[in-house]
Amino acid sequence: MENVPRPAEELAVLDRELAHIDARRAQLLARRSYLLTLLTPPRPVAPRPPHTPAAWPAARAPETSPPSVQNALLALGGVLLTIAAIAFTVVSWGSMGIGGRSAVLGTVTAAALAAPALLLRRALTSTAEAVGALALVLTVLDAYALYRIALPGADPLGCTAAACAVLAAGWGAYGLVIDRLRTPLPAAVLIAQLPLPLWALAAGAGQLTFAWALLATAVADIAIVLWTRSEPARSVAGVTAWVAGGWALLITAGLSVTAGSPLDAARPGALLLAGAGVGLFVAVRVPGVAFAGALVAGLAATVATGGVLRPSVPLGWAVVGYLLCGAALLTAVRAPLPRAAVRGLCTAAGAVVTAAVLLTLPSVAVTLLGPVSRVDDIWSGAPGGVREAIGTDPGWSAMSTAPLVLLITAGLLALAYGRLPASARPAALSGATGLGWAAALVLPAALDLGYATAVAAGLVTTAGALALAVYAHLPNAPRRPGPAVLSALSTTALACALTGAGGVSLLSLAAETTSHLTLGVLLALFCGAAVALNAAVTDTPTGDDTEVSPSARAAFPARSFQAVLACLAVVTAVALLCALGASAGLPREHVALVVLAVPAAGALLGARLRRHPVALPMELTAAGAGPLALGLAAGRPETVALVLALCAVVAAGTALRPDRRPAAGYLAAALFVLATWVRLYASDVTTPEAYTLPVTVPALVVGVLRRRGDPEASSWTAYGPGLAATLLPSLAAAWGDTHWLRPLALGTAALAVTLVGARLRLQALLVLGGAVLALDTLHELAPYIVQVVGALPRWLPPALAGLLLLALGATYERRLNDARRLRESLGRMR
Repeated sequence: MENVPRPAEELAVLDRELAHIDARRAQLLARRSYLLTLLTPPRPVAPRPPHTPAAWPAARAPETSPPSVQNALLALGGVLLTIAAIAFTVVSWGSMGIGGRSAVLGTVTAAALAAPALLLRRALTSTAEAVGALALVLTVLDAYALYRIALPGADPLGCTAAACAVLAAGWGAYGLVIDRLRTPLPAAVLIAQLPLPLWALAAGAGQLTFAWALLATAVADIAIVLWTRSEPARSVAGVTAWVAGGWALLITAGLSVTAGSPLDAARPGALLLAGAGVGLFVAVRVPGVAFAGALVAGLAATVATGGVLRPSVPLGWAVVGYLLCGAALLTAVRAPLPRAAVRGLCTAAGAVVTAAVLLTLPSVAVTLLGPVSRVDDIWSGAPGGVREAIGTDPGWSAMSTAPLVLLITAGLLALAYGRLPASARPAALSGATGLGWAAALVLPAALDLGYATAVAAGLVTTAGALALAVYAHLPNAPRRPGPAVLSALSTTALACALTGAGGVSLLSLAAETTSHLTLGVLLALFCGAAVALNAAVTDTPTGDDTEVSPSARAAFPARSFQAVLACLAVVTAVALLCALGASAGLPREHVALVVLAVPAAGALLGARLRRHPVALPMELTAAGAGPLALGLAAGRPETVALVLALCAVVAAGTALRPDRRPAAGYLAAALFVLATWVRLYASDVTTPEAYTLPVTVPALVVGVLRRRGDPEASSWTAYGPGLAATLLPSLAAAWGDTHWLRPLALGTAALAVTLVGARLRLQALLVLGGAVLALDTLHELAPYIVQVVGALPRWLPPALAGLLLLALGATYERRLNDARRLRESLGRMR
């Protein structure tokens, strides 16, 4: 409602106001100078310049601008008047007759409609806008009053539709007559959305007729957008066109997909085709929304044509029909349409194709994970067909057409490959590869092939995907598509191969022989692929200051794939050993010992490969068989101890290599200690020294060797962990022991450690031995101390405490000096 004058007028106003301000400032400065000459005696002081900032204190900026205050007042006044008018019309009918009330309301409305013209002549634009908006509200109240007076028994919906039509026409004419008002035309567009839908509802029409009314309203809005000069009205009409048209198409799409016969689907299909034509017309005539219009047109046409085919075919083939209809939109690439419209149609085709592919995902998931439902019946015998092996009914109507949908989609991506920009080609080729693999995966279940045939097909599919993944990295592979495309193709093929390997492994669990053969074939495939990729791995110089060559950079994906394949070969080997052990009837603890052959073989192969990039991942994966062996041996402590000891042997052998020595050495020591502890536990040994001394003795030996090599090493680092491993658990056991032998032995050992520490001036031995000796002695003397304390008078302990405090206070300085000398003496120890 803000009245903004034209720039020339506003500039003239500003110039006049500045001239007035300058003239007034000059007068005030002259008066000030005169007053200063009267009050101040003459002296040789330069007067302050008139333009000095101190002469005029800064004025406080207003918190609100005048236009804001004006608009707030006008808006508040309009709201209050609107509320008053509504209250008068709706609530206060009882205080005045029918004729009087109508006359008053009509008179006020006429005055409100005429006032904006007079206000605009006086350049009160904002006030005119406020009064004009109030006049529009009053016309609505006039319509309500007319209904209550003249048509009290008429249909409310019909009367509302007629009133909306009349008001839309009246407001439009009013806005055209007084074209400087910005409110009437957008308001007319808004209220014009109601007549046709309300008439349809008043006539009791169905959803299809209601949708036609909405579509007709949207067409009228589009006409307003194209042939109206008022920008506010065009903006409102553009929004309402999308709302009304989208609502109509959604209703009709629902009717199309739920129709029971082709004839029933043809009726909403006609509306969808009409909506598609309107959307395409908008895409051609309105460049700003060409993409969105073409997108809506493509989706509506696809739903219309596919909906006619859907009732006469099963669900799976209906998906194929929609897919083919969506694919037909791709022919628009060669149509004489704007570029944005072509992109919109192609996007609509992509959306339809994506929806069709998503509907096939349950079939793919069931094919891969369905055998999990038969885990309880492992090796129960080969089933009659693959569907029986899957053990889950995903809806075989959709399953039967899933391969066709996937193949069609893959073909579309392959055909589009040459027309796509270079940046999008890797994604298109990866999608085509993945969809083709998924089609081959689902095909045996869709055809319900025999069990053996399905397993063989899964192995062949996995082998083909592996071959494709390896082929792109071979030195003699063609590089015409570009390294990015080949890398994407190889990555997708490897992911498909690994997923297929998991699926066929689960499928093979139904029969014992099939499981062995499947795992053996997969092991051979993974090993063969890893060896084949070895040719693509480029040797690169090592070191931090060497520069990586381009060939080494290109070989990085091949190295990564080779490491993944080597790790999968190790996992497959573990699974095969477990399966063979179970087939041989071996107990679980014996199978655990068989599984340990994998870590041993991994360590030997890692020593052979040395610094090859595959060595470390493969060794770590092989080491993961150790926890599996422990899990298999759980419940048999003797076997668990043996497994830990064998794992320690493997780790100790690995520690012979300089590059693996630190980590493998510590791991071997920990495993040996754990093996000893488990074996002692299995022999019902409860003496803590039996567990701690095997740790303390080697730790002290290592400490001695370290001190010989590094005389500056601290005694805490060399001997502290080893001594604490035995002294502290023994001290805890001695405090709970009622016999005298353990405390005596512990005290003797602690005294020996203390004396050795004092003799060799080693801080760790002196502190640990002395502390343990003191606590052990306190434990032995505690009963006597308790008896003595119980025999003393009650007042004696406080008295002794007071005397002790006095003694401490008297010798405070001397004790501090003694403590300082003791700390310095300990600090000089090693």
